[in-house]
Amino acid sequence: MTIVSMNNIVKRYGNHLALDHIDLEIRAGEVLGLLGPNGAGKTTLIHALAGLIGTDFGSIQLFGQRHGRNNLAIKRRLGLVTQEVTIFDDLTAQENLAFFGGIYGLKGADLKQRIHETLAFVGLTDRASKRPTKFSGGMKRRLNIACSIIHQPELLIMDEPTVGIDPQSRNHILESVRELQRRGTTILYTTHYMEEIQNLASRVVILDQGHVIAQGTIADLVNNIKHEEKIKLEVSELSEELIAKIRQLDGVKMVVQEGTALHIISRSGAGNLDRVLSFARQAGGVRAIHAEKPSLEDVFLTLTGKQLRDSEGE
Repeated sequence: MTIVSMNNIVKRYGNHLALDHIDLEIRAGEVLGLLGPNGAGKTTLIHALAGLIGTDFGSIQLFGQRHGRNNLAIKRRLGLVTQEVTIFDDLTAQENLAFFGGIYGLKGADLKQRIHETLAFVGLTDRASKRPTKFSGGMKRRLNIACSIIHQPELLIMDEPTVGIDPQSRNHILESVRELQRRGTTILYTTHYMEEIQNLASRVVILDQGHVIAQGTIADLVNNIKHEEKIKLEVSELSEELIAKIRQLDGVKMVVQEGTALHIISRSGAGNLDRVLSFARQAGGVRAIHAEKPSLEDVFLTLTGKQLRDSEGE
């Protein structure tokens, strides 16, 4: 069942077209991974879906109803985990939850019970009476999530929920996402960590320059570039001349530099592995070379021309 339908959405900021006739559906119970380079329009899409901004054209339907900035009934069925931590430092953890729970109409014994359950869910029961100023970055992120799920939303939008935190907190958050899905929550999840999408997402949407340029399961997207191969080359000395020679090879579609390594996308069967190896040896030596099967990272690289981690910031 489709619970979100964005049809022909257009959003402009002056002369900048942030969303260019976007069509997007989210199905009940899935984790939909939203990927895109910096400036792709991800945050604008999320804000439009959450009802924080209006759109210039098109319609958004949530739970079978038309959604807009003033539709409070729909907003109470949503949760938004913002990229920036939005909690009150001068309130304790449980006071933060009481405030946000009250916004969603919770009160009395129901609110008290939800605070208890939500703190336990995010692993902060022992910090209930502490202010966030005493928390690590990971604990603040978990409290941020708690404030977004205290009212048990049917649709949870998570915008970069693991930015800048320790591995333990990241693992806790990822397991929380899995558990929320098991409980029936539908989740829109955006991140710059490809491995999170690979571990969590039922489907993936790739956004670039305000367009949905690809969508489907990870297997579907990878299958679409099965006619390509990826070569990772690590060299002793990396020169512009070497990069230029590789780019000129027949069948080479893309060359991306990462330190002293090159990620090369080439047409499958073009025979470029030997040629690349020969060029690298002439240029001063090879540390390592690998031919790899396409991955979701390669799909993103092929479609956007960028690596996902290079696009942090939106």
